[in-house]
Amino acid sequence: MNSLRTCDKGHKFYKSSDCPTCPICEQERKPAEGFLSILSAPARRALEDNGITSLQRLSNYSENEILQFHGMGPASIPKLRTALETCGLTFRAK
Repeated sequence: MNSLRTCDKGHKFYKSSDCPTCPICEQERKPAEGFLSILSAPARRALEDNGITSLQRLSNYSENEILQFHGMGPASIPKLRTALETCGLTFRAK
């Protein structure tokens, strides 16, 4: 069942889960460009929460390590792989 919530900024939104994240705030903080802009909010937060804010840092991790982050799903891996390849980088080998 969806419940009406209000975030600290006063945005009103409905959520069916216990997740406290305001979708309006998340949309406002979504980058306009760069590899983080191509990801879903949970995947973006998963990387940011682990200090990965550049492709250079991302290349220090294997695909399996990235998939272990809470919020990261398998659909994000091809997007990240492509972003790395455009800069001549790859995921770290296992």
